[in-house]
Amino acid sequence: MKNFLLIASCILLLANCFNEAPKKEVASESTKTNYLEEGKKIATQTFATLGGNLQKAMKEGGVTNAAKYCNVAASPLVDSLEQVYHAEIKRTALKLRNPKNQPTKEELVQLQNYQQQFAAGKELKPIVQKTAAGNTFFAPIHVMPLCEKCHGKIGDTLKEADYASIKSLYPEDMAIGYKTGDLRGMWSISFLEK
Repeated sequence: MKNFLLIASCILLLANCFNEAPKKEVASESTKTNYLEEGKKIATQTFATLGGNLQKAMKEGGVTNAAKYCNVAASPLVDSLEQVYHAEIKRTALKLRNPKNQPTKEELVQLQNYQQQFAAGKELKPIVQKTAAGNTFFAPIHVMPLCEKCHGKIGDTLKEADYASIKSLYPEDMAIGYKTGDLRGMWSISFLEK
């Protein structure tokens, strides 16, 4: 009888161990899905806010005014959205305009992954990864027609005079030569512990 109870207890204990593993995996996937949805929401809202203000600045004073807006107002605007969403919001790229947006080692790896996928003609999708900063959402940023006025090809979609204004604000700029649809960079949104 003792042996039967011992064997039954072991079987129940092992069964509970095997039943716990899938629950943790599902919870992890559920959390990942939540971060993915929240990241999309934050990127969309940040893009809409920055894009709307940028278009307004462009209408008021062309590329020169838009570049000044980005140089002065974009960071404080993103900082305020970081407070709202309790997350670090960053745009980074392989070819930078603003040196403050330098990618971390983890971001650089993801940027290179996106670049390889883009070159291979694959669809680029947002992902969530565990990084040194916490759970981080990465999503590609593609060039849209309006982007070419500041990030396009000099003498074609980007006027030389406009690029001179950009270079006066960003002397080390490398973020040019793009066309609509190109991979420009990515969002990196790290969720802070509450």
